[in-house]
Amino acid sequence: MRKIILFILFISFSAYSQTNQFNGTWSNENCKSCSKEYILNLNIAQSNNKIYGTAEVTSKDEKLNSGIMEITGYVYVLGDKAQITIKTKDGASATAVLLVNDGVIQLSKRGGSDLIPKEAILTKLSE
Repeated sequence: MRKIILFILFISFSAYSQTNQFNGTWSNENCKSCSKEYILNLNIAQSNNKIYGTAEVTSKDEKLNSGIMEITGYVYVLGDKAQITIKTKDGASATAVLLVNDGVIQLSKRGGSDLIPKEAILTKLSE
């Protein structure tokens, strides 16, 4: 009986740890209450506790355009929070925290270069 309970407990923890909530293409272009000064796009792939992907800031103002940037990072234990680093080709970098809640991601910049906005709410565009 004890082995069965441990086995069921192990399966339930394994199933919970496999939810990859950060996968997909995320953007603030559909945000109704946001200023449309810039559009931030994140293409993220999550594998268990690692995150990889690309980011791009596009704007009508040429100074705000970033080009393609590289994303690396990790997901915290419960799977709803992630720490990422965004790097450009010329070596500038910034760190941010992603919080997923009800199908949206809240991005909060923690430090580094002014590559991305300080805060943004991102919705999922595609899987």
